[in-house]
Amino acid sequence: MAETPAHNAHEEPKGLRRKVVIGKVVSSRMNKTIVVESKRQFSHRLYRRVIARSKKFYAHDEKNQARVGDFVRLEETRPMSKLKRWRLVDVVQRAKLVEDLKAAGGEAQAS
Repeated sequence: MAETPAHNAHEEPKGLRRKVVIGKVVSSRMNKTIVVESKRQFSHRLYRRVIARSKKFYAHDEKNQARVGDFVRLEETRPMSKLKRWRLVDVVQRAKLVEDLKAAGGEAQAS
């Protein structure tokens, strides 16, 4: 009889694929919660014009690591509250802060 490999508790079953969304953080004022806006463009079926649509997702950010302007990856999860059904996986790209740009510009002028 062939042995089956032990199932790891952290692995997902083969049939279960969680949805993944990449978007921009538009709000991080709530504790452990961020609001992420995901934009998509598609062609209208009849008129062939490009249409832009956006959708907001409420996501759980356990360590409060995402800031406004960051691009983040979200993964679908169990409902955590009335609106939260997503969780933060990682920060794809950090936002450039205006203070950092001014500080860098100020140092360049002083030199």
